[in-house]
Amino acid sequence: MLKPLQYVLFLAFISSVSLVAQTHVAEPAVNLGDTSFLDGIAGPGVVIEEIGDGAHEGTVVDGYGRPIAGAGATNSISELTHIAWLAHKRILGGWYGTEVVAAAAHVNAGSAGQSGGWGALTVSPFILQWSERKIGKVPIDQRVVFDFDLPVGAYTRSSAVNIGANAFTVHPYYAVTAFPLKRIETSWRVHYLWNSTNDSPPIATGAQSTQAGKVVHFNATTAYNFGKHLWIGPNAYYLRQITDGRVNGVPLRNSPEQVGAIGPGMVWNSGKWFFYANGYHELGVKNRPEGNKLVLRIEKTF
Repeated sequence: MLKPLQYVLFLAFISSVSLVAQTHVAEPAVNLGDTSFLDGIAGPGVVIEEIGDGAHEGTVVDGYGRPIAGAGATNSISELTHIAWLAHKRILGGWYGTEVVAAAAHVNAGSAGQSGGWGALTVSPFILQWSERKIGKVPIDQRVVFDFDLPVGAYTRSSAVNIGANAFTVHPYYAVTAFPLKRIETSWRVHYLWNSTNDSPPIATGAQSTQAGKVVHFNATTAYNFGKHLWIGPNAYYLRQITDGRVNGVPLRNSPEQVGAIGPGMVWNSGKWFFYANGYHELGVKNRPEGNKLVLRIEKTF
């Protein structure tokens, strides 16, 4: 049985806000809470998933955690299609596989404008998934994935709001699910993100080139099994930019993004169908929009 591997929620790349244009290079939208319970579990086969995200960011927050005056609310919806495959062959003890994620989104950023269309295409030529093993008496399942985002999403220099970020990214991650007690699971997915240079930033920035900083982010869950088919518990995510973004090759000091979020979630399955619902409220935000998000996901394994 194959579980979800990688998602990207494509929200706005908003460059018209003065903070973004002058003192900040926005990170591309990444997997913040789109994967959750039982994430590290997988096996040979195919999975097809549809995921829908709805988000409302009521404020944009500066590097001190204060709302920026004049930066309006942003509302977005997105739909992602994920197809992944794991072979029966093993490399380094793990099943080898590949995946692809295609996404479309619509973003309304108020006075900054709106945009809709396809986002970047995520591909992975290399997945390794290990079957369950025990550390002491605790069963664990784990996976490593090397994802790449290709800059094929909707983007134009004349637009203040874009679905794509016009940059190539390298985005590996490690996922693990552990069962410390019989009816309790905890899942973690830890990502690293590197962004290439955007040599055609939006005209509103007044820049010749921009490059978003490097990022570490993770998703985390803990859930209790209510019978055979239902898991319920809290889910969370956290993102921290670890290097400054660059404008025209010059680092922008004190500009890193940060966001955390927590909320309730559940997963219910019937045979090879899985249904996920996750809600998040964001906190501890710096240099990015702040709000709430709802994630709904349907998965079918083959």
